[in-house]
Amino acid sequence: MHLAVISVGLSILGSLGGVIVASTFLLLPERIRTRLIPWLISYAVGTLIGVALIGLVPESLAELRPRPAMLTMAGGIVCFFLLEKWVLWRHCHDDEACRVHSTAARLVIVGDSFHTFVDGAVIAAAVLTAIPLGVTTALAVATHEIPQEVGDVAILLRAGYSRLRAFTLNILAGAGGILGAVVMVIAGRALPVLLPYVLAFAAGNFLYVAMADLIPDLHRGGAGAARQVLLMAAGIVTIALLGS
Repeated sequence: MHLAVISVGLSILGSLGGVIVASTFLLLPERIRTRLIPWLISYAVGTLIGVALIGLVPESLAELRPRPAMLTMAGGIVCFFLLEKWVLWRHCHDDEACRVHSTAARLVIVGDSFHTFVDGAVIAAAVLTAIPLGVTTALAVATHEIPQEVGDVAILLRAGYSRLRAFTLNILAGAGGILGAVVMVIAGRALPVLLPYVLAFAAGNFLYVAMADLIPDLHRGGAGAARQVLLMAAGIVTIALLGS
């Protein structure tokens, strides 16, 4: 029972925490927000890579042979690529990108709900494997949720939603993480053999988000490469220290 409570608690921290912090970011002046978001994205890249390669992959390999583990991770990468293509689930972090997707405001909410459901399930699977892994996974989820949610709220505001309605819809979408955690706790206890596959699949998810969504944003920034590398390293070191 206590693992279920921890799973739900960490999913709230990872999913809803990101939404709440993102909402406060939008209250900051644009000049400050423009400076802070790239820093956060760099740190998020480090946490995602760290959790995937230091936490999730080793735990998966402890139960699976390398070939099925790597095939499952590759499947996670391909699956999230297809989701991005078909559901318009795109992480938007700047005004230019938000303009491209402003006509898909409703799909943003649908995509966010599914996204947080998956994040909650991943956090729960990590907790069922080892509580420290659950903590680091929740941290990685929270750090990459913040820049994503800043962009998503901006999309809703551009589509004509009021600030209150945009924040409320994102909070409701973030609640999908709780449902994902509950479903994974039930499934993990009924079929524990699935857990290492979920971890490998999640590693593919995190690597895809880091490489396909976040790192291209950093390249478009065009400056501060040393700072970006330092913040990525800080994210990786954070995961290594928390998971040790």
